[in-house]
Amino acid sequence: MDKRKYYVSIQSKTIMANREDAAYELEIEATDEQLDQLHQYFEFMAAYDDKSHFRTMIPGIPYHEDNENDKFDSYLHKAYRLIHETGTDQTKSFIESNHILR
Repeated sequence: MDKRKYYVSIQSKTIMANREDAAYELEIEATDEQLDQLHQYFEFMAAYDDKSHFRTMIPGIPYHEDNENDKFDSYLHKAYRLIHETGTDQTKSFIESNHILR
């Protein structure tokens, strides 16, 4: 399986083949299957982010008791784990030095 370099933005949940296409935070070298998995994690994150928006309209529901936020956080962690696994040395170093996978 061939790996290709991609440029990832966690903030905008995008994966680009060309670094000039948009701003990005991290670089990975991934197979098509790994790329598909990361796209799926980003889709789940976006869906749960949309669902958690409604919690902000209801007072009295704390963040730590919100199922949608828990699921968003779970997929964010999975995305970072996959990015670390497929990341360049600089990407791995960034994730490790910021203790993101703790």
